[in-house]
Amino acid sequence: MKYILVTGGVISGIGKGIIASSIGTILKSCGLRVTAIKIDPYINIDAGTFSPYEHGEVFVLNDGGEVDLDLGNYERFLDINLYKDNNITTGKIYQHVINKERHGDYLGKTVQVVPHITDAVQEWVMNQAKVPVDDDRREPQICVIELGGTIGDIEGMPFVEAFRQFQFKAKRENFCNIHVSLVPQPNATGEQKTKPTQNSVRALRGLGLSPDLIVCRSAKPIEMAVKEKISMFCHVEPEQVIFIHDVSSTYRVPILLEEQGIIKYFKQRLNLPIDDQPSDLLMRWKKMADRYERLLKVCSIALVGKYTKLSDCYASVFKALEHSALAINHKLDLMYIDSTELERSTEVENSVKYHQAWQKLCKADGILVPGGFGIRGTEGKLQAISWARTKKKPFLGVCLGMQLAVVEFARNCLNWKDANSTEFDPDTKNPVVIDMPEHNPGDMGGTMRLGKRRTVFKTQNSVLRKLYGDEMFVEERHRHRYEVNPELTHCFEEKGLKFVGHDTEGNRMEIIELENHPYFVGVQFHPEFSSRPMKPSPPYLGLLLAATGTLNAYLQRGCKLSPSDFIEQES
Repeated sequence: MKYILVTGGVISGIGKGIIASSIGTILKSCGLRVTAIKIDPYINIDAGTFSPYEHGEVFVLNDGGEVDLDLGNYERFLDINLYKDNNITTGKIYQHVINKERHGDYLGKTVQVVPHITDAVQEWVMNQAKVPVDDDRREPQICVIELGGTIGDIEGMPFVEAFRQFQFKAKRENFCNIHVSLVPQPNATGEQKTKPTQNSVRALRGLGLSPDLIVCRSAKPIEMAVKEKISMFCHVEPEQVIFIHDVSSTYRVPILLEEQGIIKYFKQRLNLPIDDQPSDLLMRWKKMADRYERLLKVCSIALVGKYTKLSDCYASVFKALEHSALAINHKLDLMYIDSTELERSTEVENSVKYHQAWQKLCKADGILVPGGFGIRGTEGKLQAISWARTKKKPFLGVCLGMQLAVVEFARNCLNWKDANSTEFDPDTKNPVVIDMPEHNPGDMGGTMRLGKRRTVFKTQNSVLRKLYGDEMFVEERHRHRYEVNPELTHCFEEKGLKFVGHDTEGNRMEIIELENHPYFVGVQFHPEFSSRPMKPSPPYLGLLLAATGTLNAYLQRGCKLSPSDFIEQES
């Protein structure tokens, strides 16, 4: 097993996740089996109880793990399926060690950070690195480990010490450290500064780790003189300094790394049995990146949510839309609309914001209402759903978006004016969305319906079934506490809102479709978590096809062509 540790310096959020994913992609393109581990130094057991404004979206894995969004990057780039133990947190490690201590495993010894916590980290990494993550179920050969935060953070110290020890346990030919740093360019001088990187590398060396590669992030391409200066002051060869500047899309990052000789370096440094040249996989990435930059046609989608101030809050939703837009040769114009700004109360308080939000919504080609929790902003989402339904705008509701579509239909088509979810009004007379029987309101962490579950189609006459390739069932990832009330579904079906997908027992409503509408679909699951750059998610693909006016023609062809080939033939 070969281990590649990715650390970060100067600032957090520098792009370690994309760098780690891109390195994995390059190595996978060389025919190696790659897995990935993300270490988050916070004390939370997992990411499940975070606000999206803390660390971005909560990504959900097949096994129900609620993890950091970087694991989503790993899955999308490497086309693998990870497990909750691929996300290590300080909370998990300490809980593991304390449980062993309570069990008596340490034979009365004083339990300390060194060696017990550091040993637990190393043991966890070695065990999880062996777990198969590809469809062929073979043991990985390379494990890319991303250490969250920045070097010097007090909460990350036990992990840095663990890997200082681990580099000797694994041996030099099996362990490599990549340090990602920032090269800022102040506007006052316009000069690219290397001092932050020098200080960061010095701090890393002081903790016992020496970087084999220094990846320098910058806004603009870095000059050769800067590369030579970093090489000299950071005690590495110029070939070990890699530049990654801001690019038009993340698909370009593996290409930039490969162009700077990273395959040749890894082959020598880790003694890998690979050719110097990448395989067809990286060539497909290059073609995809080139195609992304040449797109001319634009499709605009309005994302109506309440976490719109930070794009990472809907990272997987954005990626799923981008994958689908790329598949049909369109550039995505994603308009974030704060749902509270669509509400009547905003018209009174700030009429300019209100009218700007509605102007965005009205000019969008399609409307998406993603998942979420809490009552804030729900009235605005209901207004957007009503607009999509009555104006026949393509609409996709995910999780809460589907539940609110049911609430809107009940209020305006069934005339149940007080219809609501018990999440927002526990005493409503028409509870069209209810809390689930197994939901435990005492504990918040890990108590939702989580992970991959099967959804069975109940009819042949379903748009989504056709988009999924006319499968009898699909398996997608879930994350929710509430569901549509199954006792009231017959009232909706009589008026044209069809529940075309159920769970295996037939009790839980998973998919809704509205009759006589170009595309009005709601799903209880989160299809965005399974979307891949070369395999777009069918519900999102359907939204983009409907928004560009090509869905019916695509369905009439039986979905046999790839979306891009179909679009080219239509053109």
